[in-house]
Order: sequence, then structure tokens, then C-alpha cells
Amino acid sequence: MPKNINKMKTIKAYKSCIYFLFILVSMSCVPQKYFSEVESDRDKCKNEKEELISENEKITVENTELKAKIELADEAKKREEDKGLSDAEELKNLKSSYNQLDKRYKELQESHEALVNGSTSETKDLMAKLDDAQKNLYQREDQLNQLSANLEKEKLDLNTLKYELNVKNKRLIELQNILSKKDSAVDAIKQKVSAALLGFENQGLSVTKKNGKVYISLEEKLLFNSGSTEVDPRGKNALRKLANVLEQNRDINITIEGHTDDVPVIPGAKYEDNWDLSVQRATSIIRILLDGTSINPKRLTASGRGEYLPVDPHKTNEARQKNRRTEIILTPNLDELLNILNSN
Repeated sequence: MPKNINKMKTIKAYKSCIYFLFILVSMSCVPQKYFSEVESDRDKCKNEKEELISENEKITVENTELKAKIELADEAKKREEDKGLSDAEELKNLKSSYNQLDKRYKELQESHEALVNGSTSETKDLMAKLDDAQKNLYQREDQLNQLSANLEKEKLDLNTLKYELNVKNKRLIELQNILSKKDSAVDAIKQKVSAALLGFENQGLSVTKKNGKVYISLEEKLLFNSGSTEVDPRGKNALRKLANVLEQNRDINITIEGHTDDVPVIPGAKYEDNWDLSVQRATSIIRILLDGTSINPKRLTASGRGEYLPVDPHKTNEARQKNRRTEIILTPNLDELLNILNSN
């Protein structure tokens, strides 16, 4: 601002100089010396005028720039004022929130103090309950660990059982296959025996299958005379036909059982009792089966049942006739099955 004031004073001086020169020019009687001085002053004023005009233009530009800066400053001031109002509103809201939080804090502090200053016995009860709950939790944790250990053991046991079950199932399948083969063999031997003894089945001979075995039952009249152990010719013929079948089927074990009725042996007879008679009859049949054949004697077993395994328990002549019999029992060789069972 001082710079502008000096420029205004210079302009006023310039105007005064012009005015003075105008007066001098108007006066015709002015000396040449003074006129030259006036001319010099006039040129000087002219130069100063040009400088002042240039300076004035510069000042005008600066003034325009200053106005623009003032406008920008005013806008910035307004923004700051608006921002200040917004900050004041936010500050007001923050103070309100702070007051609410402070009030809540004081309420919580009062509740805490009330809890701390509460009944000692109530606190002890709560602590005791907490201890009990913790002990219970530890116990349950121990139980859970024990259950987990038991579960792992049971899993191992289950896997072991599964393995053993698979092994047993495999053996069972083997046994079933062997039994099936043996059963098929029994059916085949029954058919062969029935075919070989076809002519005797209506003469006191029967062939049946029971419990996986073939039973050939021969009544006394087909083999022996009463009280005798010697096989008659017709009986020998039947036994030789049976021997041919047994000779060809070497996996069949043969048991001969002698049976009598309940009538005691006549005193003085060559047999002590019915036991003796039944065993000797079985032995006589074994000799006939082995005579002239390749049957291995190890396959044969002679046994006497006496009167103690009757087919008809009645005390009649018909029942006693049924009970006086010889049974030839054909059993598949079970050595293979025994080997599998023993392997367990």
C-alpha cells in the first residue's frame, strides 16, 4: 500500500509540472534559457509519465491478482467456517456420546462395586460351585479320555475280530465245500448201494440216508439163523455185492453194528450174553467183506449194541423181529474236515 501512495503522489507532481509548463508556454516573453529548462523538464515529465503509465498498468494487473486472491481467500475462509460449523456439530455429538458412555461406565462401576461389596457367603457359595464345576469338568475330561482309550482298544479288538471272522468264514466256506462234497459222495454211494442191493430190498434189507451217513439195515432172517453167528449163503451174496461197491469207494469208513432183541441167551450157549452175540455177528460180517477184496481193514469197525438200541421198544414178536438186525453204517472220511478244524 505505501508503494501505491508514492505512485499517486508522483502522478500529482506530474500534473503540476504539465500545468506549470502550460503557463510558461503561454507567456511570450519568457527567456530562452528558461524555455530550454522548461523543455527539459517537459521531456523529463513525459518520460516520468510513460513510466507512470507502465507502472499503473502493472499496478492494475497486481490489483486484479490481489482481488482474485482475496476472492479465493474469502472462499477458503467460508469453507473453513462451514467446516468449523460441521466440526462443532460433530464435537457436540461426540460430547453427547461421551456423556452417555461416561454414564454407562459409572453404572457399570456401581454394579461392579455392588458385586464386590456383596455378601461374603454368597461369594463363597459361588466359588464353591465354581470349584465343583471345575472338578466335575476334570472328571468328565478323565472319563472322556478313558472312553477314547477304550474306544481305540475296542477298534483294535474289532479289527482283530474282523480278521478272525474273515479267517473263520474262509474256513467255514472250506468246510461247507467239503461237507457239500461229502454229502454228494454220500448221495452217490447210497445210489450205488441201492442199485447193487436192489434185489434184496424187499427181503429184509433197507438203505437210508440219515445225518450225512448211509444206513444199510439187514434183518436177522437175511443173514443168520436164530442164535447163530454164521451168515447163510443168501446173506453172503448180498454182502459180496456190497463189498464190490465199498471196494471202489475208498473214502468211505464202514461200521458194522450188531443188534439183538431183549430175550436173554439160553444158559449153556456158547455166547455169554446178547452183547457177545451182537459183537460176534458183526465180526462175521467184516470177515465176509474183507474176503477176496482190497478193502483196507482200517476202514472197518465191528461193534455190538446188544438189546440196548431197539428200533421198536414194544414187547411183541413183531417188535423183537425188527430189533434183531445188523446195520452197516457208511460214513465219509472226515480227516480233511478234522485237519481244518485242528488248524484253528
